[in-house]
Amino acid sequence: MHYDSRIIEVNGISINVLVAGEGPPVLFLHGFPDSLHLWDEVLPSFIAAGHKVIAYDQRGFGLSDAPEGETAYKIDAIIGDAIGVLQALDIKEKVIVVGHDWGSVIAWLLAIRHPELVQRLVAISVGHPTSYRQSGWTQKLKGWYIWLFLCRGLGEFVISRDNFRAIRSMGSTISLPATNEHSDRRVRDLSRPGRLTAGLNWYRANARDLFMTKTAHCTVPTLGIYGPDIALTAEQMINSKRYVDAPWRYVEMTDCTHWIPLDKPKELAEVILDWLAGAQGGKEQKVS
Repeated sequence: MHYDSRIIEVNGISINVLVAGEGPPVLFLHGFPDSLHLWDEVLPSFIAAGHKVIAYDQRGFGLSDAPEGETAYKIDAIIGDAIGVLQALDIKEKVIVVGHDWGSVIAWLLAIRHPELVQRLVAISVGHPTSYRQSGWTQKLKGWYIWLFLCRGLGEFVISRDNFRAIRSMGSTISLPATNEHSDRRVRDLSRPGRLTAGLNWYRANARDLFMTKTAHCTVPTLGIYGPDIALTAEQMINSKRYVDAPWRYVEMTDCTHWIPLDKPKELAEVILDWLAGAQGGKEQKVS
């Protein structure tokens, strides 16, 4: 399968985009501290199923530009990148959006603000922003690291010390070749000048608004996928149903970490493709 990788100009910055396959378009959005390579083992299943896949390095990550300053990482600019990529690729039809981690947050907000662009939404790990914000103390305790990330300089020091030990330990409960290789890639990417700060600026530019501002309901069919997670509770995903005014389905995956696309790429793809091919709603499901 031929993968078309290109650099395109969007919103005044260069974005590294990968496109492959033919058929209904699926847009994949990664989060911190990843790149489009988060989806390497997921994309082939979608291509084989007859979809055009679009993945790109979000601003600050991978081979895309990392503009300076916190304001460059405001949600509006990041959503603008997604819209700009679709426009640059001349995508005319509604897309299926699949997001993980911060990419899930952007996917939620893209679907909420621009339902005319989104056919269906797949949110992996991170639920609707209001559901996350209103989750109980267990979620708040699990999210302690956010306060560290908000501290300029301290966040960079703690994450980068001991040769990025904190990054290398992510997902360590499951030792797979894909996760180990991806860990090395993360460190290489974040070791570049200014790149770790760029990633942390996603938190610094948006934490206040996401925690304080009311988010509208989602009006497109949504699939919420959750697995065992050191930073997130199942509650914040399950309760997202309250904020979806459209068919909703929840799937719980097991024997994985927060990085489901790395730990169980084929199983993840199968869950999503089955949902796309079948009913938009349905009972809750557990996948081993």
